[in-house]
Amino acid sequence: MKKKIMMALVLVMISITATRACDICGCGVGSYYLGILPEYNKRFIGLRYQHKTLRTHLGPFGERTPLTSDETYQSMELWGGWNIGSRFRILAFVPYNFNERESQTGNGRKNGLGDIALMGYYKLLDSKRTLGDRLLVQSLWIGGGIKVPTGKYEPSERLAISESPNNFQLGTASTDFTLNAAYDIRYNDLGLNANLNYKLNTENKYEYRYGNKFTGNILMYYKIRVANAVTLAPNAGVLYETAQKDVENKKYDVAVSGGYSLSAVGGLEVSLKRLSLGANYQNVRSQNLAGGRVHAGNRLMVHMSVPF
Repeated sequence: MKKKIMMALVLVMISITATRACDICGCGVGSYYLGILPEYNKRFIGLRYQHKTLRTHLGPFGERTPLTSDETYQSMELWGGWNIGSRFRILAFVPYNFNERESQTGNGRKNGLGDIALMGYYKLLDSKRTLGDRLLVQSLWIGGGIKVPTGKYEPSERLAISESPNNFQLGTASTDFTLNAAYDIRYNDLGLNANLNYKLNTENKYEYRYGNKFTGNILMYYKIRVANAVTLAPNAGVLYETAQKDVENKKYDVAVSGGYSLSAVGGLEVSLKRLSLGANYQNVRSQNLAGGRVHAGNRLMVHMSVPF
């Protein structure tokens, strides 16, 4: 078992070090932030809402120009999970995106189905033991996933504004893959949750490939039980995203792409008998996106789910 755990951690570290510098900060064509999953034994289904902002086409020193655009990315996502036995788990995400852009040169709007994603996990570690009179619980899940090109991609968007990130899309027009790991450790009611995701993008039929992307978050939480009917879990932590530059025509790096962002995250999870609710706010503390030509705003996510 120890050898399996070490191999999993090595694979994760290889994924991390393979990145060198986002689709920009999870906006536009996808986000793989998971955070703390709702509690469920067998299956759950629910909705997630995400709101993100982005300022693009900035000057060389990050200043506004007559071409600067203010972009808003919202998504309403149907999501669900299914535990198969005690060792396997499947998660599915079906997003519907609402993209808006405002600038002096004109406004734009795109609404529609995004790219559907499916992830599979295997529980590599499942440990429960007591330390004194307290319970120590650990779990480690590893797996992979696939994202299919169900969202609309418009190549004219890239050609029309070549000096802006190719982010104002509903989908990527490419079939992409993910490597995933999720670790949770809890000492009685105090816990630590970590999620890692590495997304490997392929070239679409328009000879454009979005840069591979790494997303990782660590959250500390504390469970508060109220009258044996409600469990509250306030949580706080950090979210880090980084990506390589996009590539056109198999060999040309896209200058206005790639970069990193680091966010402080605060949220609350609420578990009832037949309903789970949650929300978190992501405050961007540090970023360097597209060589300073893009600036990401703070983000909000709200979700609800029903176990069955």
